[in-house]
Amino acid sequence: MNEKVVVIYSGGMDSFTVLNRALKDGKQVYALSFDYGQRHVKELACAAKVCEELNVPHKVVDISAINQLLAGSSLTDDIEIPEGHYEEESMKSTVVPNRNMILLSLAVGYAVSVEASQVYYGAHSGDHAIYPDCRPEFVLKMNDVCKIANYDAVEIFSPYLEVSKTAILTDGLAMGLDYSNTWTCYNGREHACGKCGACVERLEAFRDNNTTDPLTYE
Repeated sequence: MNEKVVVIYSGGMDSFTVLNRALKDGKQVYALSFDYGQRHVKELACAAKVCEELNVPHKVVDISAINQLLAGSSLTDDIEIPEGHYEEESMKSTVVPNRNMILLSLAVGYAVSVEASQVYYGAHSGDHAIYPDCRPEFVLKMNDVCKIANYDAVEIFSPYLEVSKTAILTDGLAMGLDYSNTWTCYNGREHACGKCGACVERLEAFRDNNTTDPLTYE
């Protein structure tokens, strides 16, 4: 029997690559997505479609009720989504307070329940500037806690923690992945905006890999 792992799967290009990396590594994957009231809920539809095609067990958990506690993010509140690169100060408005600690805790609980040894998590170096809960020190400390929080140790595994989105895409393209099955834009409209931090970094990654993003942009 292959080793069981839980993959936190948003439906974006990073977690899509992580999901497929886990499958490529021979893991028995349980995909877990969260509806936390994000504007770009469209990503969850992408996640569901991919998991159905790959025959991967997939749970979508509605945790949107917690937003009454987590105010102040442009991803969940009526605040305009900033435009520009992730390294710009304005992008701090996209931080959802304590999001990844919450999501990882829930994923670890799920991992224990299905007897999975790892939780795959798609943090990468491009997120480090703006998101404290994507930085190596956070991931390492969460990993330490999750190894002792239950009778069965669960490892937080971030295969792309120290590399860029460009390198993630490079690995995905080498696996032959179709990125039309992903959604990245923070605005959940019909087409990607091309201007928010998520879009800017995604387009950079495709340009750096000398290929064209299959998504359509406004």
